[in-house]
Amino acid sequence: MKRNLIIALVVIVAVIFLMFSWVTENYNKIVTLKENIDAKWAQVENQLKRRNDLIPNLVNTVKGYAKHEKEIFTGIAEARSKLAGAGTISDKIKASNELGGFLSRLLMVVERYPDLKANQNFSQLMHELSGTENRISVERMRYNNVVRDYNMTIKRFPGRLFALIFGFTKATYFEIEEAEKKAPKVEF
Repeated sequence: MKRNLIIALVVIVAVIFLMFSWVTENYNKIVTLKENIDAKWAQVENQLKRRNDLIPNLVNTVKGYAKHEKEIFTGIAEARSKLAGAGTISDKIKASNELGGFLSRLLMVVERYPDLKANQNFSQLMHELSGTENRISVERMRYNNVVRDYNMTIKRFPGRLFALIFGFTKATYFEIEEAEKKAPKVEF
């Protein structure tokens, strides 16, 4: 009788240990994925900040050549302010997309000023901005990849169970707005 009790206790302890290990492993996996999202978003923000810092120099260089393009310069300034004041990831994505739209329009304006394109300061700024846009694209892709992994994990079993119990919610993708998906029309 005593031997059966000991075996039963060992089995119960082993089952409890295995369940605890399983819960811990799955919970930690979701937490790690969530932290990866935050880390990748921080990289996106670093590149958005870099872009935001370059834009005033670019705008001032273009202003000298295109004084009558006031609407674009105003739009860029407002979009930069929105990006700087955005609190949530969704707001930051929306503001970034809006800023990107104005930058596309600015580049169309630049095409109308051949002397501006030959200006060394402008060329250097465009090179820096182009590099920054590429970095933003890469970081956005990396961010979206970890968001995908996280969202898939909390939608599948057993992650769905842990998401419900511990309050993990779906993360937001960095998506481009429909208006930005269209290629800008450049006319000479």
